[in-house]
Amino acid sequence: MLEKLQIVKQRFDEVSDLIIQPDIISDQKRYVELNREYKDLRILMDKREEYLECTNNLAEAEEIIADGSDAEMVEMAKMQYEEAKEGITRLEEEIKVLLIPKDPEDSKNAVVELRAGTGGDEASIFAGDLFRMYTKYCEGRGWKVDTVDFSEGTNGGFKEIQFEVTGDDVYGTLKFEAGVHRVQRVPQTETQGRVHTSAATVMVFPEAEEFDVEINPKDVRIDFFCSSGPGGQSVNTTYSAVRLTHIPTGLVAQCQDQKSQHKNKEKAFKVLRSRLYDLELAKKMEEDAALRGTMVTSGDRSAKIRTYNYSQGRVTDHRIGLTLYDLSNIVNGDIQKIIDELQLAENTEKLKANSDQI
Repeated sequence: MLEKLQIVKQRFDEVSDLIIQPDIISDQKRYVELNREYKDLRILMDKREEYLECTNNLAEAEEIIADGSDAEMVEMAKMQYEEAKEGITRLEEEIKVLLIPKDPEDSKNAVVELRAGTGGDEASIFAGDLFRMYTKYCEGRGWKVDTVDFSEGTNGGFKEIQFEVTGDDVYGTLKFEAGVHRVQRVPQTETQGRVHTSAATVMVFPEAEEFDVEINPKDVRIDFFCSSGPGGQSVNTTYSAVRLTHIPTGLVAQCQDQKSQHKNKEKAFKVLRSRLYDLELAKKMEEDAALRGTMVTSGDRSAKIRTYNYSQGRVTDHRIGLTLYDLSNIVNGDIQKIIDELQLAENTEKLKANSDQI
């Protein structure tokens, strides 16, 4: 383990030197990449310090126990030995996970899109419930949520809604939410008290930087229109909303959340870049999923990943067979336990793949 950590330290020292070089600072793409790498390596360096301290404590305790001349010191050394041994075991497991090659997309911000699926008005209401769940979760993590575009349902909720999430390691966390979410409950509009099944699709894109995707302005048709929904008279009378159509792919991105046409255009381009970037990423994810045989994260957005059953107070994630009877807290944003289990499953797959290659 120490040999591996020494290699990491050499790279950390190298990156620390590179990020202060003027030619690196002037190259935005390279500078951002190196800063991300520095941040990840810094975590490993902190673990390395802990690991070295534990190994030193273990060696010191072994020396005192072997000497055996002072009974009281030997008793203290035995305690130190056990603590150090436990610490080394724990740290080795943590370091193994940290040494797994990290997906460079994971540290990016994310664009999330929710779409009502089968179930009519109830599906729109459910999409609204999911938006509230994710908003509460993101607020709890200290992440910023910024609405880009939305289309309201006729009886509440949303036919679709897009929002940006900004913070640390957003995409690496929220990517596990991509797929079809199902709800089983008695809808507000149901008079006979029958349980209905409705669905909503969640899409999560890593937010692409300008240098990740180059868009030729000639390939984009720009349309301006009046915003709809709340916001006062000016929203409905000025052409502030923006719709972008990427002609080669047919992808559309629009924004009507801001009063400023310029800001809406800027946000719409951000979404378009992320959608184009995601096209390439989805292909890569499908290839990786096929190689690893994983169901945790893949490019398949038609996969039913989770069911929310209100009558049983149950939430089931079908990818890992996890069932929790804690629906009320989960729909109020407490989804960390599900994400932790999904991350653990993915890391276990990656560890196995790494050991198979060695």
